[in-house]
Amino acid sequence: MLWPDTIRKNVKTGPDREVLAVYPYRSACPKSVWRRLIGGANKELTFAGYTNYFLWLEIPNLRAVLRRKAEHGCRVRFLIGDPDSDVTRRREELESVPLTVGTRIKITIDELSKVMNVPGIEARYGDDHIAMSVFIFDDEMLVTPHLAHLVGHDSPMLHIQRQQEDGLYDRFAYHVAELWNGGRAIAELATQ
Repeated sequence: MLWPDTIRKNVKTGPDREVLAVYPYRSACPKSVWRRLIGGANKELTFAGYTNYFLWLEIPNLRAVLRRKAEHGCRVRFLIGDPDSDVTRRREELESVPLTVGTRIKITIDELSKVMNVPGIEARYGDDHIAMSVFIFDDEMLVTPHLAHLVGHDSPMLHIQRQQEDGLYDRFAYHVAELWNGGRAIAELATQ
């Protein structure tokens, strides 16, 4: 009787076994985790963050990495907010920081414009993910539920690995698929 209780308390056996790590702040996640996840992905890299601005600062030579991944058959997708939408303007008012949400999105658009000629790299606008960022790396993901009035790096983050059907990973992946399917073309990138 003692062993089953001990095992249940110390070994993840239910849906929470998909949670590999929890960070109180996205910025607390080591850069090495991001580099490992991006470098290790072979099938899918999806960046469904509203601005994705921080990626260009945190990951050295990200454009070259994305280009290489796409050239080797990895699907690379970016789902970002529309810098000119009402959702973006409302978020800017809430955050009230000098580096606005729209400006951060435009930086990502500028970076993406330099790799959009590579087959396998795609980008779309979508405003429905303003409250949560989901970053997919094959069968692992990083999820940041954004807290009120805080910028993304001040919100918590979960590191999840797919372990079962209809678990946390699948639920978040379905959410991103729905957002992607409802996304729209980014005119600035379509003309590149």
